[in-house]
Amino acid sequence: MDIGFALPVSGAWATPANIAAVARRAEELGYASLWTFQRLLVPEGSRLPPVYASVLDPVVALGFAAAVTERVRLGTAVVNLPFVAPVLLAKQMVTLDVLSGGRLDVGLGLGWQPEEFEASGTPMERRGARAEEYLACLLALWGPDPVEFEGEFYRVPRASVQPKPVQRPAPPVLLGASAPSALARIGRLADGWISSSRADPADLADPIERVRAGARAAGRDPDRLRFVCRGVLREAPRTIPLTGSLEEVRADLPELAAQGITEVFVDLNFDPTVGHPDADPVASMRRAHAVLEALAPAS
Repeated sequence: MDIGFALPVSGAWATPANIAAVARRAEELGYASLWTFQRLLVPEGSRLPPVYASVLDPVVALGFAAAVTERVRLGTAVVNLPFVAPVLLAKQMVTLDVLSGGRLDVGLGLGWQPEEFEASGTPMERRGARAEEYLACLLALWGPDPVEFEGEFYRVPRASVQPKPVQRPAPPVLLGASAPSALARIGRLADGWISSSRADPADLADPIERVRAGARAAGRDPDRLRFVCRGVLREAPRTIPLTGSLEEVRADLPELAAQGITEVFVDLNFDPTVGHPDADPVASMRRAHAVLEALAPAS
């Protein structure tokens, strides 16, 4: 099982210097990947946790990390595809793939917050159908020229679309979802699944099997799929996996692999002592370096 690390993208510790420091140190220690997430806005009166209050753009943050690293892979977990047109997201992602030398993992989601759909000018209805067509459009845009796509929701007139991704035929596309129908869709269409920040690390085997079943039903090999766990770490007493001491957290990793997880990335952004807008960024970086050292793949 590969081990990755989430970049500082939420709250006071999300600074250029901290992103560069975490990215470089993670690469030095042998981490497989670096990850970001998306939050466009927090509605007034919302009960969303404070860690969502200030979040950097996930694609731009990865571009910054790409410039200070050479080997480590770069993933979005996730960008919500309904919020931008496929041609725009395709261009952003292919640019990142080109500038990173082919290190991009495209993690996508369907979105869930009504106010973000409203602000993006996109209807929430029929998200699943839109997602299927969106993925087909992305692959067409990354495919050979001339590109032409005609669907119910999206249209690309016959055109040349350059540059193409470094990774051929396309960067890996991973989807985040939890509904049974959406998990089956991932098995049919995507290269893998990403668990959410709310997922129970002890209860991942069932969604993994639903994705695998969807792949088998579509005539695809489920063993070729990737299963990525967002390993939310909180500095709190031991209650569930990935809490407690760093020794206890490290001992949890084999259990994730036993459930079928192929990669876990350690994410401190959702710890309110780290990702909060009022958290001490110096203390947050001390915590990050301690976790990076303790959970490093070579340890």
